[in-house]
Amino acid sequence: MSLLRPPLTALVDLVYPPHCAGCGVRQPVGQWLCATCESRVRRLHGPKCPICSRPFGGALEAFLCPNCRNEALHLDFALSVMRSDGLVRELIHRFKYGREFHLRRVLGDWLAEAFSDQRLAATADVCLAPVPLHPARLRERRFNQSEALACWIGRRLGLRVERPLRRRRHTVTQTHFDRRQRMRNLRGAFALRHNADVNDKSFLLVDDVLTTGSTLDECARVLLEGGACSVRAITVARG
Repeated sequence: MSLLRPPLTALVDLVYPPHCAGCGVRQPVGQWLCATCESRVRRLHGPKCPICSRPFGGALEAFLCPNCRNEALHLDFALSVMRSDGLVRELIHRFKYGREFHLRRVLGDWLAEAFSDQRLAATADVCLAPVPLHPARLRERRFNQSEALACWIGRRLGLRVERPLRRRRHTVTQTHFDRRQRMRNLRGAFALRHNADVNDKSFLLVDDVLTTGSTLDECARVLLEGGACSVRAITVARG
C-alpha cells in the first residue's frame, strides 16, 4: 500500500535524517527499520483464527480457536499484523512505557498492513475508535498509545477518528489473568461518552496488542448496546 507522507514530516526528515528504530543506524527517508532489524520482526502469516488472529502452527488452512469457538463474542473479528515477541514487543514497550512517541510511525505503518485483508476492503464509512485509557493511566503515560495509532492511521488512509468510549473504572493489571478472569475484571470498565453518537455506525477499534481479546470485546459490547451496527478491531501485534 502506498502511503503519502505529510509535507511537514518529510521536511523534518530531511533536516534530521531518520534512524532505524531498532538499532539506531541511519536510514533513508521514509524507512523506519534497517534490513537487519526488519528481518527480526515476524508477521502473522499462515493459518490463524479468522476471529482473533491467533496463529496455529499446524497444517490447517483455517480454524476457530477454542476461545472463539466456545464464546459468544461481540466483535465481528480482530486483525493483528505482527507476533508480539522480539523486536516488535520491544518497540511497543518503548512506545507505551518509554514515551518514545516517534515510534507511532513504524507501529502505525505496520498497523496499516491490516487493510490488505479483504474484509477491510470497504472502509469509507468506518470510524476508527481507539481503546480509551483511564484518566489516571493517561496522566501517568502522558498519551494514549491507541489514540496515537488511530490518528496516524486516520491521517494516512483518510479515515475518520472518533472517541465514543471512556474508561470509567481503573482496573487492576490483567497480566496473570486468564480470559474469563479478564472479562470479569473488565465488566463495567467502559462506557459511552456523554452525547456520543454511535447509532447505526460501523466502528474499527484500534489497539496496540491483542492478548485474549477481552478488552476489545468489552468495548465492542458497549458500542453495540449503544446502537452501533458492527464492530471490528485491528491491532499491531497478537500476544
